[in-house]
Amino acid sequence: MPSITVKNIPEPIYKKLKQQAEAQHRSMNSEIIACLERSVQPKRVSPDEILLQARTMRKKVKGSLSAEEIQNAIDQGRS
Repeated sequence: MPSITVKNIPEPIYKKLKQQAEAQHRSMNSEIIACLERSVQPKRVSPDEILLQARTMRKKVKGSLSAEEIQNAIDQGRS
């Protein structure tokens, strides 16, 4: 299995990695691999998850805007 060496890790990042590793009951190496996996492997979101999130956000929004109010806001942003 390939390996890499990472040099000159800033102290704050090292400390955060160490804390995360301890919290997840992992070695530093395993925690770094987990971080790399999360950053390079895209998370696929299903259409159902997107709809659920949209519906949840819609419930949190109070009231609604008319087409005219939306257009006025757009126009104000262009000034």
